[in-house]
Amino acid sequence: MKNTLLILALTAASFSAAAQQPAPKAVSAATTAAPAGYADLLAATITELNSTGDPAQLQQIVSKFERAAAAVPTDWLPQYYQAYGRLLVSFQSKESGDVKDKYLDQAEAALAQARKLGGEESELLVLQAYIHQSRLGISPMARSMKYSGLVKEALAQAKKANPANPRIYLVEANNLYFTPKMFGGGADVAKPVYDEAQARYAAFKPANALVPNWGERQLQSRLKAYAAQPAAAAAPAAK
Repeated sequence: MKNTLLILALTAASFSAAAQQPAPKAVSAATTAAPAGYADLLAATITELNSTGDPAQLQQIVSKFERAAAAVPTDWLPQYYQAYGRLLVSFQSKESGDVKDKYLDQAEAALAQARKLGGEESELLVLQAYIHQSRLGISPMARSMKYSGLVKEALAQAKKANPANPRIYLVEANNLYFTPKMFGGGADVAKPVYDEAQARYAAFKPANALVPNWGERQLQSRLKAYAAQPAAAAAPAAK
């Protein structure tokens, strides 16, 4: 554990070593051509990202993805995880809506770079929908007309690209859950979509430790809340 923490604390040089080594199976071509230890460092940083909800720690982790992106500028995954990390910072931050929007602006900029690098379309679209959902959550009354539609549009496109992606159904269910009943949402309407997400997560087999694989912990928390209090489950965590 101490060794892992030491590795993760290294500066940009850690991601910029010149030597090469064989990469794990099924990783991207960019990762295959990356510096020695790059895939392992990236995987460890992803694990760290998925293990905290502290905004300050999340910011530090995002910085590691920035260094990874600088070391291997052809790999879409560091840009993707920068975007996801910024989204989590916005969710977890206690700062003002304007500051949260700035985090989301940074997330969208990184996501745009991941798209330019040929990232997996369904995953990019789900994350875009999640960013829209986060913007909506900052000011629901003022933003519902714009961002509710954008969330639905991005999710529909993600479903066309890869209907087996479980994150589609998680974000869709969250969107329904927080939509007022008078507009066709609510806990009862969201529950079947959470159930669909559970089935999709059970069937989902990530190609390797680097590809997007977040959301199941949030889903299980939601389903437990339904079981304990079906009509008024508590709000889901951000990740």
